[in-house]
Amino acid sequence: MHEKQRLPGTETIHTDFDPSATSNTNPRPRPTTSSKMVNLRTQKRLAASVVGCGKRKIWLDPNETSEIANANSRQTIRKLVQDGLIIRKPVTMHSRARARALTAARRIGRHRGFGKRKGTADARMPSQILWMRRLRVLRRLLVKYRAAGKIDKHLYHELYHLSKGNTFKHKRALVEHIHKAKAEKARERVIKEEMDAKRAKTKAARERRQERVQQKRVAQLGEE
Repeated sequence: MHEKQRLPGTETIHTDFDPSATSNTNPRPRPTTSSKMVNLRTQKRLAASVVGCGKRKIWLDPNETSEIANANSRQTIRKLVQDGLIIRKPVTMHSRARARALTAARRIGRHRGFGKRKGTADARMPSQILWMRRLRVLRRLLVKYRAAGKIDKHLYHELYHLSKGNTFKHKRALVEHIHKAKAEKARERVIKEEMDAKRAKTKAARERRQERVQQKRVAQLGEE
């Protein structure tokens, strides 16, 4: 057997290595008392009560934790607030620009397709709400017309009950019905006046005829 030749400088060196014995090793330093986390929950609660906001809005100076930890009363907390060691965080801005843009788009019909609907038609817009809106529009119009003298109290009462009975689907139908009712009433008034005039004329003619007949009888009796 031929022994394997070793290159010069590649000899194996066996030593007992002790990491703690080397001078180049840097062991992890143990935490001191000053670097320990200090529980400032009570100070944050008192500061929130003094400042008048939530605990999540309170900022405590991390460089002055020891001084803040010694503050155990509201008076000392007020002093720390005045000194600037305790600060109230500014209000986070929540922009509603995107929400307003989406609402404006929905008002003109965007984002309201079949894929965006989650409830039934009556759940999205109750029929009772539609009925209340329509009836209030009709009743408001009737009150306005009655106050303006366009309709009398009798026609108002009649149209009020017709509106309640779902006779008019919208305001235009009610206005057209009012115009037709007023025209019909005017036509009836004209016809009544014509009939009264005709009746008065007939009565006057009858009275004149009776007077002539009476005069003729008187004349005949006088001749006899």
